[in-house]
Amino acid sequence: MARRHSSWSIIRAAIRPYPRYLVFAKNAQGVLMRGNKNYLARFNLPSEAELIGLTDYDIMPAVLADHFKKDDEEVMRTKEPKLHVIELFFNRQGLPDWYITNKLPVFSRKAKVIGVMGIIRSHAGTHDHNQIYSRIAPAVEYLREHFRDKISIENLAKVAGLSSRQLGRCFAEVYGISPQTFLIKMRVQAACELLRNSNDELAGIAMSLGFYDQSAFTLHFRKHMGQTPRRYRAQALAG
Repeated sequence: MARRHSSWSIIRAAIRPYPRYLVFAKNAQGVLMRGNKNYLARFNLPSEAELIGLTDYDIMPAVLADHFKKDDEEVMRTKEPKLHVIELFFNRQGLPDWYITNKLPVFSRKAKVIGVMGIIRSHAGTHDHNQIYSRIAPAVEYLREHFRDKISIENLAKVAGLSSRQLGRCFAEVYGISPQTFLIKMRVQAACELLRNSNDELAGIAMSLGFYDQSAFTLHFRKHMGQTPRRYRAQALAG
């Protein structure tokens, strides 16, 4: 009798052609079933056996796990892939970085959706906008390391050796957003971590992340997260 392979065995073979990317697969309950060497290294896991059975909530901040869960559910519900999604999260050095994620539904032999497969690559490593990205790379790196500081667009443009208009045009072409929005997204992401993992007052968090004051912090946080920092913290603690 011919040996029958499970869908997850087939997935293991499928992830091998992506040595430069982070590749993973989860079942319909969000439990990780497969991961390539780069994905394991990203979370300091010695083997795939250590990965299987974990969820995103076990290996990354809850705010990111919440976001990824929402995307996973959409892919499984619609049975359609989500492609070229540019996402921000913190790398192993604790610095914010941008990644491109492709998520695809995983089907059983009976064409039933049983999970999702993801392929992640660093946005800086893509070739689609390589020439344009190289022009703003100094500014991007500066933002990654100094996003908590007071930063003007004029000074950021000087770091890249561009005019403010050129900087804005390049950011829009590479990331689809302005340098100002890029910076705010970094600060909001960092704020989520502080709201969940510290007892710092909102005013203190606002000042530590470069916001003008607590009101400005609340305004930007609500715009990007859909709720106030106070409510976000209350829900995090309740959960």
